[in-house]
Amino acid sequence: MKYLKLIRYQNLLMLAFMQLVFRFLFLKQSNIYLALTDFNYILLVIASVCIAAGGYVINNIMDQDTDEIAKPQNRVVGVSISETVAYNWYIGLTIVGVGIGFYLSNVIYKPTFASMFILVATLLYVYATNLKQIPVLGNVVVALLISISIIIIALFDIFPATDEANRNRMGEIFSILIDYAIFAFIINLIRELVKDMEDMDGDYQTGINTLPIAIGISKTKIIVAIVTIVAIALLAYYVKVNLFELDYVVYYTIILIVGPLIYFGVKLLNAKEKKEFHHLSLVLKLVMFFGILSIALIVFNLKHA
Repeated sequence: MKYLKLIRYQNLLMLAFMQLVFRFLFLKQSNIYLALTDFNYILLVIASVCIAAGGYVINNIMDQDTDEIAKPQNRVVGVSISETVAYNWYIGLTIVGVGIGFYLSNVIYKPTFASMFILVATLLYVYATNLKQIPVLGNVVVALLISISIIIIALFDIFPATDEANRNRMGEIFSILIDYAIFAFIINLIRELVKDMEDMDGDYQTGINTLPIAIGISKTKIIVAIVTIVAIALLAYYVKVNLFELDYVVYYTIILIVGPLIYFGVKLLNAKEKKEFHHLSLVLKLVMFFGILSIALIVFNLKHA
């Protein structure tokens, strides 16, 4: 169990779930040619999970002092797992992830695409060691990395299979994946800011300068509220323009995505305690979960429209 906590397995399960949903409940149902076999796609998921797990490990190593103050019950490195063992896990997971990335890049005859895996692994390391201490920038990097895990599907499974005959159709599929990547970026950026408010005490005592520490909780809540309103507005506009004729999708979006976001915004106004911010973070996790599942409903609704 201690090793599962080290790699934050819940987040890894969400990552794997997301990539599997996009492949088997969206791409495979869209009657298009895909560049990767099912086996190679599973390898892509494993590579993504390994690199993300490595990122969580290095983050846990660098966060020992902060976690001792903010989340002593969740601390693993330096308690049940030595720092040396944790570093070995980080190196091993990253090598496996990048190695699979090199293999898959050659499978699709795009060897330069291996740089995506190297870039993500590097950003995770730089984030844990340096960027985390820069207000907003660190949050943006983490949110961007979540988006890349969706974009990488388009790059490895759609782009190599695109030719003149199917360019328009593949372009539509590619565009949908990019839309979801943008949604994932916005929701995770909000969540990262909320987590900074949740961890403010520990970050302050260990010298990490997050946005709530730099400008205060109240101003940070205003920024988060504005970004949330923008997210709701963009989502409503997207549904109106692209999905309004799909009744099930409209109802689903209102009840399970927009509704929780409105709830989040209302609860945010009065949130003060650590447990309240933790609750808000969980709400955003649910929004992300239902946002991912919506792609399957869109496909189902289109087939039965």
